[in-house]
Order: sequence, then structure tokens, then C-alpha cells
Amino acid sequence: MRLYGWFFLIFISPQAVAVDVIVNRAVAGNSLAEASARAFFGMRLSKWPDGRPVQVFVLPDAHPAHVALCKEQLNLYPYQLRQSWDRLVYSGMAQAPVEVATEEEMISRVATTPGALGYVRKVRANDPVKILYVD
Repeated sequence: MRLYGWFFLIFISPQAVAVDVIVNRAVAGNSLAEASARAFFGMRLSKWPDGRPVQVFVLPDAHPAHVALCKEQLNLYPYQLRQSWDRLVYSGMAQAPVEVATEEEMISRVATTPGALGYVRKVRANDPVKILYVD
């Protein structure tokens, strides 16, 4: 028996769906450890190292940038992050992050909120936010 056919492999560059973690320009530093990023986005850390409060902004769970953040930056699935928020909110230990509808709104809210943290697929040169590199 002979099998004929073609097999195609598609390689997607990490840059194709990668996200930039962004902060308000007043936030100190240029990088964030993966564990710290997971703690901030998981609402387990509520203050920056200098003592300023963190305000986390997120996109809807099914948004491609949210999925990319969870999988590529936090090494979690979106449902795991949602379960973490739900546990903390229902136990009264934390508030859920602020959900925004679009990446443009994310940039605007992060730029105008002291201590803000968020993410978008790509920061443009003229965007009024700073990128934090997750390592």
C-alpha cells in the first residue's frame, strides 16, 4: 500500500503573536521576572517594589493578545488566570483587574493611570507607554 500526499509544516515566529507588557512611564525599571509578572497579573502582588499601587488592565479572555500573554509570557492558560482571579475575588482577598475592550483603550488607560500594568500585541514608537521585558 502506498500513501501519497503532501505534508506542510507551518512555523509561526514567536514575534507573530507575541505581546508587549506595558506600564505607565512613571513605573521604574525596564524588566520584570516571569514570577513577578505572573504574580502581578494574577493579582497576588498589589504594589510595585517602590511601594506604589499597581493597577492591572486586561483584555477579554478570548482576545488574541490575552491568550498570547497567558501562554507566552506567564506560562498559563487563560482559564487558569481567570480561576485565580475568581478565587481571590470571591474570598475577598483582591479585586479583579480592570477589563478594557480594545488594545487602543489599553494603551490609553495604562498611559493615564499611575502604576498601571497591561499588554498589547505591539507598542508603536509614539505610544505614551513603556515596555517591560519579561525574563
